[in-house]
Order: sequence, then structure tokens, then C-alpha cells
Amino acid sequence: MNNTRISFLGPSGTYSEQAAQMWCGDCQLVSVDSIPDVAKAVTDGKSDIGIVPIENSIEGGVTFTLDLLIHDSDLSICGEIVVPINHNLMSKNELSFSEIKTVYSHPQSLGQCREFLNQNLPNANLVASLSNSAAVEEMMNASDNAAAISSDQAAKIYGAKILMKNVEDRSNNETRFVVLGKLDHPKTGDDKTSLCFEFQGDQPGILSESLTEFASRNINLVKIESRPNKKNLGRYVFLVDIEGHRTDEKVNLSIEALSKKVAMIKILGSYPKFI
Repeated sequence: MNNTRISFLGPSGTYSEQAAQMWCGDCQLVSVDSIPDVAKAVTDGKSDIGIVPIENSIEGGVTFTLDLLIHDSDLSICGEIVVPINHNLMSKNELSFSEIKTVYSHPQSLGQCREFLNQNLPNANLVASLSNSAAVEEMMNASDNAAAISSDQAAKIYGAKILMKNVEDRSNNETRFVVLGKLDHPKTGDDKTSLCFEFQGDQPGILSESLTEFASRNINLVKIESRPNKKNLGRYVFLVDIEGHRTDEKVNLSIEALSKKVAMIKILGSYPKFI
């Protein structure tokens, strides 16, 4: 067995566990209770790397992870992996949709199945769980008219009966996970760099003008989003992914130039592109 330890959002049966297994099939898996705990396990030396969801093709950015990277962790992104997500509606026993009163799942999964839930279970009480596997565990301990949305693996682990497969609203549902470590990845020649930054004030064109530091050097911007800075209403931290490694000359020059235009900049890591 590989001695590398990977922390992931547990318990067993989560999509995070699937991502960890895809990343390293023979590594030692360390289950933790929350996304911040994944990073803490790496920081405290209880795992060597951690794997966390960062964005979904339906619901967008995973805010717990984005806020962790911006505000609460000095770990670096050293890898990424994309996992196809297929959600299943399950219960303890055979139930008709009309009998289901409560549905447990992770908030992201509830969002990814919003149309299905509105059309088929409009009166069900939706309960947010810490993970998809925890949702099945809660459902199995709840009343007989409860259901959960989770993975095939979670249904097998907890002995749940699948009522309907593939209840996600889009068939191409995918989640991108990032690998966190104490160092990012050496240059491979086919890399991506993630960073975040915040402006001192607000003025017309400040964002678009700043992004020209990438465009003027022919650096492709592959993602941009924002999160509240948690200090002032209407003020945001911008997160971007660009093609290239932070040690590439033109990437390094663009980040140096951008740093002179912003109040805060943080390189979240450079790593090989998955896609």
C-alpha cells in the first residue's frame, strides 16, 4: 500500500472519497467531518494531502472551499480531478414519491437536483446534511417516510434501497476537486495557476483593466468568480484560474504587475491541468 495519506470529507461513500480513490487508489484514506477539517488534517500532519470539492457544473463554486482557501488556510493547490456525479434517491424501504415527507442530502446535491425535487417532491421537507453519506446515515435513523439523495456507494454501505437513479437535473453533472498540500506542484508544461485578489477601493473598469495583465501576455483566463470579503457589504475577493505555471516568466510577470494594482493577492497554487 502507498504510504501517502489523503484526508477527505467523509464518512465513507461520499463523492469526495470517490475523488480520493481516483486520485490514488492505494493511498491511505483519512475520513474527516468537514471541509475545514480536511485542510486541518494536512496542516496538523494527520494526512499528507487533502481533497476537497471546489466547483460543480450545475451549482458553481463550493463556497466552503473557496472561503477556506481565501481566508483560513495557507495550504496550496497541488492537483485537480473531475468526478462525474450521479445522484440517486433512496430510502430504507420501498416508498412512492407521495409517501416521502423528508429528503436529506448535502446542500450542493439538493441544488443539483432542484428541478427533480420541485417536480416530484414539491411538499417534501429538504434537510441539509454535512455530506451525502451523512445524509444516508441520518435518513436510515429517521422515520420510515424519509429519503436521501446520495451515491450508489453510500446506498451499498448503509443498506439503503434506491428508488430512482440519476435524479440530477443535468446528465453531464460533474464536480471538480482540488488536492491541497503544503507545497504546490512543480512545473509540467501543461499547468494551471489559481489565485485570488482584492482591490483597495472600487472604481469603473478596475477589474477589466487589471485582467489585461493576463491578456496582454497572451495568458488565457479560464475561470473567474467572486466571494464577499467578509468585512464590508458589496466588497469582494476575486478568484481566477489562468493557464500556465507561476514559475513561467510571463505568468510571474503578470502576477507581479497585478500585485501593484490590488490591496491583497494570494497565489493558491500551480498544478497540472486535469482537462
